Amino acid sequence: MFANYHTHTSRCHHAIGEDREYVEHAIAHGMKELGFSDHCPWVFDDGYISRIRMTPKEVEGYFRSLTDLRQEYASDIKIYIGFEAEYIPQLIEKQDRLLEDYPLDYMIMGQHFNDPETMGAYMGVPTSDERLLVQYVDHIIEGMESGRYLYLAHPDLLCFTGSDELYEKEFTRLCTYLKGKDIPLEINLLGLRDGRHYPCDKFFRIAQKVGNKAIIGCDAHFPQALSDEAPIEKCRRFAENYGLELVETLSL
Repeated sequence: MFANYHTHTSRCHHAIGEDREYVEHAIAHGMKELGFSDHCPWVFDDGYISRIRMTPKEVEGYFRSLTDLRQEYASDIKIYIGFEAEYIPQLIEKQDRLLEDYPLDYMIMGQHFNDPETMGAYMGVPTSDERLLVQYVDHIIEGMESGRYLYLAHPDLLCFTGSDELYEKEFTRLCTYLKGKDIPLEINLLGLRDGRHYPCDKFFRIAQKVGNKAIIGCDAHFPQALSDEAPIEKCRRFAENYGLELVETLSL
């Protein structure tokens, strides 16, 4: 892999390893670009603190650490500082205020929730709720239209078990939109390596029909995920099986 833009840190409370270790494993694998995109904090009116993303107080240390590493390893690799975040319109303004003074390079969308996590369902849990499927696609398209996000992480995260006809209709709508915007679909290395419900064959058969491009996202939650060739090669074979052109790098 020439580049990876989906990299977490221990600040999200479900990843491990020091920031430096991620950089060094990326370099060892021959990467030329590494984008950090840890789970972006939200600012909740009631002071709720999420257990699955960094806290607002950790943002300063995140940027300081990665800025220092970017300078230290400048001759070896290009480091970008970003976040992975849902598109939740009612929380966007406070998130923007939180981040406005930091040198943010990019964001990727990871639509784990359609609503604030204190009141919404997690998209990775099996559901036959047709409303959730339509809302999931609506939110992603609306979010991409805002221009906030570089690409969509694990586009097939929603584990919909209902109508096959509606599944085909809605994800064809999503894939067609992303193709029109030249936004690649992520083949999620974490999901493929761990045998999760994504990357989903059913979803990528639709992508094959639509003619989408794809990008491998390591979704690294430990440093070795950036240097382990076997799952990376498995992602490449997955793309080949569905005839998807792989995008190696993105413009930032």
